[in-house]
Amino acid sequence: MFSGIIDRIGVIQKIAESAGGRVLSIDAPGYWSGLADGASVAINGVCLTLTRADATSASFDVIAETLRRSTLGDLRQGDRVNLQKSMVVGDRIDGHFVQGHVDAVATIAAIEQSSKESIWWFEPGADAMRFMVPKGSVAIDGISLTIAAVEASRFSVALIPTTLELTTLNSRRAGEHVNIETDILVRSIAHLMTTMRTDQDPGGVDLSFLSKHGFDA
Repeated sequence: MFSGIIDRIGVIQKIAESAGGRVLSIDAPGYWSGLADGASVAINGVCLTLTRADATSASFDVIAETLRRSTLGDLRQGDRVNLQKSMVVGDRIDGHFVQGHVDAVATIAAIEQSSKESIWWFEPGADAMRFMVPKGSVAIDGISLTIAAVEASRFSVALIPTTLELTTLNSRRAGEHVNIETDILVRSIAHLMTTMRTDQDPGGVDLSFLSKHGFDA
């Protein structure tokens, strides 16, 4: 589990093909201290298992399924990536609960830059858009952000200068792709609302169901 607060930016040092996918070697001097083999680290929002580390770099096995379902398959040597260590009991949660499981790859649809603010629009596809709630949370390349607005096929976030400075978003451009993880709380509620069944109400939970059981709007 992660908080969506990026610890460090690393650099892809080497990418090697393996029988099951690829091995990523990431350079971030001093960052890997205290992490044992098997530790969980989020790379651009994807939870990976550390397989080897020294004072300078660390390696991660990435299976073919992960390469297909995230932007990790597009990485090249020299690319910068967001790094985040998993939380431990007692940590402050300054972002929101992030699992490191990518729900969708989204396109950066537009960047509206002005002297006052930076508004970024993302198009993640219909499946992920169902879980976008205005003022709710979303993780973009592992970064915990607040949704500013929601439209039919896209959503926006407002980025502060610190976020742009401390993450890889400052080098991203419209048309590029990012990893999206929707809020686990929203997904859980939506799942319950669509799967709850009773003998009297086989259609599930909707406004009619709630009204019938005393939950008036």
